[in-house]
Amino acid sequence: MRRRLVISYLLLMVLVLLALETPLAMILATRETDQVRADRLADATRYASLAGPALRDGVVGPLGAELASYDELYGIGAAVVDRDRRAVVLSPRYPDPPGAEEAVRTALAGQQFTGPAAVWPWQGAPIVVAVPINDGGEVLGAVVISSRADPVRQAVTTWWLLLAVIGVLAMLACVLTAIRMAGWVLRPVTELDAVTHEIAEGDSAARVQYQLGPPELRRLATSFNDMADAVSDVLDQQRAFVAHASHQLRNPLTALRLRVEELGASLTDEYSIAEHRFALEETDRLAQVLDALLTLARAERAQNQRVTVDAAQVAASRVTAWEPLARRRRITLRLLGGGTPLYARTVPTAVDQALDALIDNAVKFSDEGGSVEVAVGPVDGGVGLCVRDQGRGMTPTQLGQATERFWRAPDAQNVEGAGLGLTIVAVLVDASGGRLSMYPAEPKGLAAELWFPVAERTPQAQHECVTGS
Repeated sequence: MRRRLVISYLLLMVLVLLALETPLAMILATRETDQVRADRLADATRYASLAGPALRDGVVGPLGAELASYDELYGIGAAVVDRDRRAVVLSPRYPDPPGAEEAVRTALAGQQFTGPAAVWPWQGAPIVVAVPINDGGEVLGAVVISSRADPVRQAVTTWWLLLAVIGVLAMLACVLTAIRMAGWVLRPVTELDAVTHEIAEGDSAARVQYQLGPPELRRLATSFNDMADAVSDVLDQQRAFVAHASHQLRNPLTALRLRVEELGASLTDEYSIAEHRFALEETDRLAQVLDALLTLARAERAQNQRVTVDAAQVAASRVTAWEPLARRRRITLRLLGGGTPLYARTVPTAVDQALDALIDNAVKFSDEGGSVEVAVGPVDGGVGLCVRDQGRGMTPTQLGQATERFWRAPDAQNVEGAGLGLTIVAVLVDASGGRLSMYPAEPKGLAAELWFPVAERTPQAQHECVTGS
């Protein structure tokens, strides 16, 4: 933006300089030429007054001496021709210029001749003037003077160079002024862009300095800060409400569960016992929902402070932690890769909680006798973790909705869970600057891949996260 503004200012300055200096340059060239032509016409008129009697009496000796002295003193050639265009007197250096014939014809017609109208730096033709020799109203001949245009051309060139230097200095001043002006105008926009990125990255306290730039942009900065404050307040209130509601509901939920447990001792028939068990399961499920809401609120409140973790070690520990549950459900849980440390840069506990949620879902939705594989390795310049199961999987439409809060697949409504696991995974991965990808596995099941930015100590590599068969 700054470059475009500076270029537009510079282009405008160039147009102004061209509009001002081009006519001035032409005027200067014409003025220098007119001065020389006026001097030559005065000289030619003087010699024409001397040549009249000489041509009438046929005595041209003194006139020849005058022209020779003029040529020797000023280096300017002159000639006197009669009405028959014959040269009567020639100075020693008279060059017989290309325009002499036209000059003589014009002078013999009783008119003065001067040429050219202006001398330009690239022009080399001499300046030629001619005046008629009159005697009693009769034209007896003409005086022609030819002078070199070099002095005029040098003077015009000097003026033009001076104008060019002035133009260059003006453009430099325009560039410096334009840079400062563009910086003053765009500084609030630049800061607004930077603050917008900071807020998008999680720094909700970032604000724009509204004392910079023109008044219009200052008002924009003030409005942006007000909007950011309002959005931040709304988000804080929302997160606080979720956290407070989840926390406040835990106490009555705990008391309710204790009362339901106490009722179990007085129940004797099978139907009541079964309903009592279902009630306890529902209270446990509600407690899981409250825990998930608290986890989600803390993850969204985090300021994205990154830490370095060994993803291979975390993956191994989570597989070990979930192995008893998988074994109880007759599911094989195994770890692939992870022989060497793989350091990732994430928000605290992101890898742990993400793997817990993915392994929990994989074990939960796998059939007996199936297997769940957790793979870890370098992927695309970062650290990749892949959880693959052999369960029922998801359709493409369901994959697009899987990370929505409280979403449950139609065929999983009776499976325990709050529908917040993948939502929490998505929030943690996004806060870590990573990505979550889910796609159908072959021949069946679901594959969920996590990617986190690599820390400096992790060796770089480029290959897929292999889950095996």
